[in-house]
Amino acid sequence: MAALDRMISVEDFRRLARRRLPKSIFEFVDGGSGQELTLAANRADFERIRLIPRVLTDVSRPDLSTSLWSQTLPTPLVISPMGSCALVRPGADIAIAKAASARGIPYTLSTMATTSIERMAKAVEGPLWFQLYVLKDFDFNLQLVRRAEKFGYSTLVVTVDLQAGGRREKDLRNGISIPLRPSPRHLLEGLAHPGWSLRLLRGGLPRFENVRGYLGDTSAGLTIAARVGSNLHAGFDWDDFRRIRDWWKGRLLVKGVLHPTDAASLVAAGADGIWVSNHGGRQLDGAISSIDALPAIRHALGSQVPILIDSGIRTGMDIIKAGALGASAAAIGRAALFGATAGEAGVARVLDILLEDIANGLKLAGTPAFSQIGPDLIA
Repeated sequence: MAALDRMISVEDFRRLARRRLPKSIFEFVDGGSGQELTLAANRADFERIRLIPRVLTDVSRPDLSTSLWSQTLPTPLVISPMGSCALVRPGADIAIAKAASARGIPYTLSTMATTSIERMAKAVEGPLWFQLYVLKDFDFNLQLVRRAEKFGYSTLVVTVDLQAGGRREKDLRNGISIPLRPSPRHLLEGLAHPGWSLRLLRGGLPRFENVRGYLGDTSAGLTIAARVGSNLHAGFDWDDFRRIRDWWKGRLLVKGVLHPTDAASLVAAGADGIWVSNHGGRQLDGAISSIDALPAIRHALGSQVPILIDSGIRTGMDIIKAGALGASAAAIGRAALFGATAGEAGVARVLDILLEDIANGLKLAGTPAFSQIGPDLIA
């Protein structure tokens, strides 16, 4: 634990992940699609934003809470849906969810998680959301939604930016797939990282637990993006969305939105909130960054509709900037998964680093509460 206490940033955990994971696995987590233009823009566009702090305000007790619908969350953090987490460490999904739950942070389970809907619900008492990839078989989509409903997931997150799997060149070169089909290169990488290899052998080879039997021939050496992409419903349209909205009686977020007209149309069609995302730079390469897309979407939706944002968030200051531009909450994916290389304690440390950074940032910005952040904070 003392060693983790010396970790002071998400970037420290990224470097830890680079050391502890085989190169192919690290590049699967860390990389993006194509030339990684969008991946780079996600960070660059956060970094160019400048703040104008206020002074002589009482910031002795910074309030990190935020409101989503009629619910108050203790922090403006959410965990993004992530597939294939067990490639980093067996049980990583549950480790992330437990660390999040202890801080009142919602955890979003991916359709392509390596932990099932049922197992996650039994393992974690905190707020759980379920993310749906819209697959070709609508009967199977309905089964997934009903399973999430049965096991108490409070919010459905429908992802709409995965009409096909992004062309992730690093994964194509590295041959990362689920189930893993070890090549001589992978075996050499595994020998160079014995701790990772032993944990994987003890935990068993990861599988997409929620779609067992659905993805077809798993003997074919497709990359993860290609295998998922080949089963997605590329014809997903507005009628299909309304169908899913009719299935789900609880709160529904739509994830993967970058255009303000789409955002407004989705709310008109029944979405309860919009999740601004370019999939962490893993889908359309050359897409606008999420933080650059955010202001126009907030303007299109007005002040009442909840907006979440992900893609490129690495610091508490990023979350404050997102709040100033209109986000109700910010979601992290890679940052939590980097922490999971050190197990649940590593994830907990990442979350605490971010929360401490938000609290400190609010003080230095002269803003007593996250909910009071507005565009006047932006230069």
